Amino acid sequence: MTHNGVFMRSSTPLFPAILAGFVAVLVGYASSAAIIWQAAAAAGANAQQIAGWMTALGLGMGVTTLALSWWYKAPVLTAWSTPGAALLATSLHGITLAETIGVFIFANTLILLCGLTGLFARLMKLIPHSLAAAMLAGVLLRFGLQAFSHLDGHFLLCGSMLAAWLIAKAFAPRYAIVATLLVGGVVAWAGGDVVTDKITLSVVMPQFIAPTFTFTSLVSIGLPFFLVTMASQNAPGFATMKASGYPLAVSPLIIITGGIALLFSPFGVYSICIAAITAAICQSPDAHPDAGKRWIAAAAAGIFYLLAGVFGGSITGLMAALPLSWIQTLAGLALLGTISGSLYQALNNEAERDAAIVTFLMTASGVTILGIGSAFWGLVAGGICYSVFLRARRT
Repeated sequence: MTHNGVFMRSSTPLFPAILAGFVAVLVGYASSAAIIWQAAAAAGANAQQIAGWMTALGLGMGVTTLALSWWYKAPVLTAWSTPGAALLATSLHGITLAETIGVFIFANTLILLCGLTGLFARLMKLIPHSLAAAMLAGVLLRFGLQAFSHLDGHFLLCGSMLAAWLIAKAFAPRYAIVATLLVGGVVAWAGGDVVTDKITLSVVMPQFIAPTFTFTSLVSIGLPFFLVTMASQNAPGFATMKASGYPLAVSPLIIITGGIALLFSPFGVYSICIAAITAAICQSPDAHPDAGKRWIAAAAAGIFYLLAGVFGGSITGLMAALPLSWIQTLAGLALLGTISGSLYQALNNEAERDAAIVTFLMTASGVTILGIGSAFWGLVAGGICYSVFLRARRT
């Protein structure tokens, strides 16, 4: 196996990589599945249709993640657009279900065109590596803080998870997250925090919904949704891969993810994008010490996506069964290595340090301007600083 031209071998067991894939999918669903249900409900979808949307999304993300990771032998994790779902949840009231599907088709067509024309790839090449790393650190900061914030109110559960992580990190670092997950699970179960009475394993087939296209909905919802998805989901996703050492060609990935999303739009697949936060879990050294084998973690995530898709009707019950403090503490600890590595890359070059810290702080602020999230504005603010400082040094 090679990575960046270097031959690598490792006899490391695959369990940490598989676990990283599981944690990535768990965090992805736990953090935003409820938002997608809200968006679908705002469009007038009934419970059966919403469950079908979750099935289609899980299958679409599973196929793309598994296929792309295997093909490129790199941890390429896809995801739905969480910022896009948040926008839809607040914008679809009063819009018919058929018009909503029309919005999905319109936005995914624009994304596909971005890939076919290479426009998005040219824009991504303009982002300096230090700013990409700073943006990633800013995106992940909130998750790192959550690893400790639940100590106030859930001290026994979160304290035991932190202790398990600390001890395992010192003596068996490959299995630190494994120990954290197991200890937290046992403590949560013993404390009665895992509620399983509403979990049912049900398979719900997606329903085809014929689209309706109206100028008003396409311009007022479809266009902002497209911009938010590209700026707040795909851009951070590619920046995350670049910061983690996987500078894959942008256009082919946009074509494939956008094309699959377009194909399944009538079944409720509103977007399939390149993941950022959850991808960082699979791209971390904790997933596999051999950078050339971290694709296994993403491939495992693809399989878990497929399972989540098959049982799409059960996702809400499963998420409700797990304590939020357990999920967020686990995610935060799983991302600590990526956060520290990103900060080191962002601030290592003294000439770019000021621009990088602006990117980091703007991204971490969580500010939303014109409906676009802070990751995009962090890159914009940092890019302006980078250009101004570079010009000043040359004069």
